[in-house]
Amino acid sequence: MTPHFWARLAVYFILIVIAVPTFFIWRWLFKKFVRADNTNKIATWVATIVTTPLIYVGILLILLVNVGNHPSYKFDKEKWVSDRENRYKLSKDIIGSKMLIGKTKSEVRQLLGNEDNTDESDYWTYYLGLRPGFAIIDPDVLDIQFEDGKVTKVGQHET
Repeated sequence: MTPHFWARLAVYFILIVIAVPTFFIWRWLFKKFVRADNTNKIATWVATIVTTPLIYVGILLILLVNVGNHPSYKFDKEKWVSDRENRYKLSKDIIGSKMLIGKTKSEVRQLLGNEDNTDESDYWTYYLGLRPGFAIIDPDVLDIQFEDGKVTKVGQHET
């Protein structure tokens, strides 16, 4: 059996898990506010069939929004050096505070480390790790651009 089969099966299972409590909530609501028994049954089934996929999509959207959000922290040299895979959490502060703008190559190297960047190059990169998010498969990189030996631009991109 293919992975697609299992993914489809999982979706159906999730829909059933959502539909069962949804059905009972609608049944309770219709029994409380609609007196006709036949109308209750039809309305309960229709409401369940309509709202279950909407609830499923709503849950997916909430999960996607939350997965894309990741915490950011003030730059800490110890965290930068010790935890390469989570540097993306510090990059927002590096870029936003413009702390590197105007620094020399040796000052940047002292702060962020060498990471195979040479003095001859006016474009340095630093590995930031894989930031969490939907369909993100490549790590992010901090880009530092120098002009006349000083930082003029700092950015970030996915490789």
